[in-house]
Amino acid sequence: MSNQIITIACISIGLSSALVAGVFQAFSEFVMKALIQAKPASGVDAMQMINRTVFKTVFLVLLIGLTPVTAAIAIYAYFNIASPATTWIIAGAVIYVIGVFLVTMRGNVPMNERLDKMDNDSAETFIYWTEYGTVWTRWNHVRMLGSLATAICFIIAGVLMS
Repeated sequence: MSNQIITIACISIGLSSALVAGVFQAFSEFVMKALIQAKPASGVDAMQMINRTVFKTVFLVLLIGLTPVTAAIAIYAYFNIASPATTWIIAGAVIYVIGVFLVTMRGNVPMNERLDKMDNDSAETFIYWTEYGTVWTRWNHVRMLGSLATAICFIIAGVLMS
């Protein structure tokens, strides 16, 4: 594979990861704050709808798709690229897989699944909603920072490869 293709791939991954970070930032900055300030039943209902809608979005394709893509390019770089860019590529892939994908699968998704099964108007849901808003948003901050760090790593790698 030519350096030009790797450069384009790194810049594309970096921009895609930055887009994912932007979505996470929007959620942490104002979406979750607004939902938490709403009446609990309204906030829960809105979050349940958001979580169900996300399955049909380009965002989800990027979020999940970046995992095998970053891993594949890291493996390729490790075996085939003798450049300082390799370190940045591997770092970006590790950060994404751990700080974004695994945090999503082990942190945010289980919370979303639990919330989805709850009745919006129950006392149990109101209690969980308070915890959900705080804990889910903390995990979301981690995902945002992981996506941003991944973007920085891959953009640096792309620049080094050019």
